[in-house]
Amino acid sequence: MNDKAEWSDARLLGAVADGDRRALEVVYERHAPWLLLRLSRRSADQAVVDEAVQDTFVAVWRTAGKWNGKGEAAAWIWGIGIRRLLDLLRRRPLVVSPAYEQVMVSAEEQVLLGIEYGDLGRALDRLSPELRAVVQATVLDGLTTREAGKLLGIPTGTVKTRMMRAKALLREELA
Repeated sequence: MNDKAEWSDARLLGAVADGDRRALEVVYERHAPWLLLRLSRRSADQAVVDEAVQDTFVAVWRTAGKWNGKGEAAAWIWGIGIRRLLDLLRRRPLVVSPAYEQVMVSAEEQVLLGIEYGDLGRALDRLSPELRAVVQATVLDGLTTREAGKLLGIPTGTVKTRMMRAKALLREELA
């Protein structure tokens, strides 16, 4: 099978880890469209979204060998993409619209940025790594329980159970 477009994501990432640029092109062609769409739903600034997508695939190029092959490659790429977007949002200055003299930041951006610095961020930091990973994957990254299970290498039922435990602990912490 010479046509890399027919290869599985796992095989492509293995080739990327070995320095195969064509394999990276195929990974990009396969995953960039949906990544762009999902990140665009989390930020109104298209330039930031575009930069996050570019940074994501640079990271895939550099770290493909670190993917352990467990779970879906798409979930792994999503994790990189959302972290890149959040990093960019944290670093950028707030944009003031001259027409309205107000800060133009989407509600989701405010929530994502506020999580790290507010009571919720402190409460999340107190969760065990297992519970925090499930909250990160399902709530912050927007993965389904099935996608989160594949990303984390655990059954879907375990994702649901950990999420219920995390919610209960967060309610106590934030009450």
